[in-house]
Amino acid sequence: MTSKSHEEQIIQSTFRAPWWLRNPHLQTIYPNLPWSWPSRPRLRRETLKLPDGDITAVDWLIEADSLPNSSPLLIILHGLEGSSESAYVRMLMEAAFIKGWRSCVLLFRDCGDHRNRLPRRYHAGETNDLRYFLDLLYTKRSDFENAGPLLAAGYSLGGNVLLKYLGESQSETPLAAATAVCVPLNLHISAKKLNIDLSRIYQKYLLKRMKSSITRKFNRNTKIFDWDLAMSARTFAEFDEYITAPLHGFDGVNDYYDRCSSTHFLGDIERPTLIINSLDDPFMGPDVLPTADKLAKNVTLEIARKGGHVGFINGGTPFKPTFFLPRRITDFLESPVSNHGLEEKDKF
Repeated sequence: MTSKSHEEQIIQSTFRAPWWLRNPHLQTIYPNLPWSWPSRPRLRRETLKLPDGDITAVDWLIEADSLPNSSPLLIILHGLEGSSESAYVRMLMEAAFIKGWRSCVLLFRDCGDHRNRLPRRYHAGETNDLRYFLDLLYTKRSDFENAGPLLAAGYSLGGNVLLKYLGESQSETPLAAATAVCVPLNLHISAKKLNIDLSRIYQKYLLKRMKSSITRKFNRNTKIFDWDLAMSARTFAEFDEYITAPLHGFDGVNDYYDRCSSTHFLGDIERPTLIINSLDDPFMGPDVLPTADKLAKNVTLEIARKGGHVGFINGGTPFKPTFFLPRRITDFLESPVSNHGLEEKDKF
């Protein structure tokens, strides 16, 4: 591949923020306001039994149940402490249905209103659950003639999980294509960014929710981690040092961030993959972005000057905004769907 074509893998986004919403923090917060995306599609929940004896949940869009098996299936991965209730998830499910696709949300362990069984939760590098679910889907869909392709989209932490999985799996994945949005590609950099200036507001809010989840599942008598240190955590790095690392078998926060930052896996991805990040993202900042030589030939990095963190409101009015991401994600994934004439066996 020539240097010029390699550089063309990093492109400037067509996203433009409206005049009334150019601040990155407003872009980040606004989609979570109740009137910004009030639609709530009906979902059907299935319990997913995992190989290690634990469980999680998968939420399916009921409206798409009547679509044929030849329809593409979009698997959505939510962000930190997110769920099927997250606005970005709901709007993407509806955009997928407009395309004639089925969709589901794979909940990370202990997320949303679903509780898992084992003394663990989820983290930014947990790819085994996604791998198991995709292989299960592929096996089931292989029983149907002309089964549609499997697609995936991940947001924030879910995007990191998706990219890491794609790099690990390479040609062994049943996914035809993927998109990852606002990804903390380097967890070290993202953790530092969230401890600076106004970004600390998000850190404080999310830490409160994360500690609440921990107190719901454990108590001060636990032997897995130091309870007092865990409850005293004031930064993401401290939380991951005191809780995430011991819960999931890492040798401290640096080991966790080193092994799970998806930036280390971008060069091994073999499926068409679009990464969309903004330069003003208050969760990470522009120094998280990789150089072109770190990207596999099938990976495109799209950079927007604005957009905040999973915001990307591009127009409308303050009480009825329009969103860039659902259309951009489905448009990118539509090309691999059109080229799904390859025999499935060629993927493996």
